[in-house]
Amino acid sequence: MSGVSPSASALPPARRSTPVFLRSLQSEEPELVIRGQGVDLRSPCAADFEQWADLRGRSREFLQKWEPAWPSDDLGRNAFRRRLRRYAGDRRLGQSYSFFLFTGGKDELLGGLTLSNVRRGAAQCATLGYWMGEPHHGKGHMTAGVRTVLPFAHGVLGLHRVEAACLPSNGASIRLLEKTGFTREGYARQYLSINGQWEDHLLFAHLKGDAIS
Repeated sequence: MSGVSPSASALPPARRSTPVFLRSLQSEEPELVIRGQGVDLRSPCAADFEQWADLRGRSREFLQKWEPAWPSDDLGRNAFRRRLRRYAGDRRLGQSYSFFLFTGGKDELLGGLTLSNVRRGAAQCATLGYWMGEPHHGKGHMTAGVRTVLPFAHGVLGLHRVEAACLPSNGASIRLLEKTGFTREGYARQYLSINGQWEDHLLFAHLKGDAIS
């Protein structure tokens, strides 16, 4: 990812995101921060554990119905360290980019977003996933987060296409994707295992030339 930098004028002013690389004290990996409209996206680090575990723990019942089954030790410190190593390795290989979502200019954790399954070659595509802590749900924070990550995906990473999928029953996620400029493209049967069950999903995509609304 180093050495790839979009022209700032190429991004719409209202939706422009600014990637900033900072050296982390806990790792040799540079910390990636993207400033958005009222939110910041930052690569996760070890110092985030307490806040992350607390927010995920308090939001467990709210989140589990939308996510793959949680391992029994999911909220433990060792599991978090493994998560960070996986995030860093995937980012070095250009396969996935994981972010925590914070209130702009503050350290209050709101949720997270990931650009995963990055495919290069003829595809130039990635999959967008996200989660929001229950106390912050419905306040527009994830809308701001998606609007922030899309210019990074299309501009900095040079991806032509960003895909997303959600359960047909997840009205909030459907509204979020449509509100930020995604187009509904299809329906996939038993697409992902969610909370231990294979579930159908609606399929969405945002192309590089699409508006970020």
